[in-house]
Amino acid sequence: MIETRKLTTIAEYEEAVNLQREIWGFADVELLPRRLFVVANKVGGQTFGAFDGSRMVAFLVAIPGLKSDGSIYLHSHMLGTLAGYRDRGLGRKLKLMQREEALSRGIKLIEWTFDPLELKNAFLNIERLGAVVRRFVPNQYGTTSSHLHGGLPTDRCVAEWWIDSPRVQAILNNTPLPAAPVEARVSIPSNIDTLRQKDARQARAVQDMVRERFLEYLRRGLEVSGFERTEETGAYLFSPRQG
Repeated sequence: MIETRKLTTIAEYEEAVNLQREIWGFADVELLPRRLFVVANKVGGQTFGAFDGSRMVAFLVAIPGLKSDGSIYLHSHMLGTLAGYRDRGLGRKLKLMQREEALSRGIKLIEWTFDPLELKNAFLNIERLGAVVRRFVPNQYGTTSSHLHGGLPTDRCVAEWWIDSPRVQAILNNTPLPAAPVEARVSIPSNIDTLRQKDARQARAVQDMVRERFLEYLRRGLEVSGFERTEETGAYLFSPRQG
């Protein structure tokens, strides 16, 4: 049975650093260091892990943030799961643990970034957690050493997770939501991961299309509030912004 708990020791922080190497294959210069995990716990952030026995198989780290209006939120900077433990709900389990702890402190918003080409992550974030996307950042981190990024620019969606909103509560409680009017959609081929590894030119063409359309639709005042999956594609659904 997989156990989730707060990370509190230097040894656990070191294990989270090592997981970054295993999951993403980052060069050492791109790893989140042990010190960040120490600081995150000291200044109101979060460090959580999932364990199979004594072995850490997934982790999450978040740091506090401050909006221009003075409101406090959490920036969930990294969540990773070992390859052999994916598709077992560990990411969602850690996010729900994150939500529960944040609500206990009166925090209403958690944000994080994710690659729009990672379709499983998109489905989790939007359909299983209830996040919305209102911002898109081209090449946020530059080109990284990770094999998972395939040498492409690191375009990122910004997920806004209003953790006590009616939308999130309904999704987490499996309560039907009123259908939002879909004004635009962006479809991505389901084999995009294969393209990134074997056909960089085609993968870049897909990424360029996604970037152009996201920026256009968000400029028009739309937001991503839905995600559909078929065997052939994953599609972001854009609706008029709520709230």
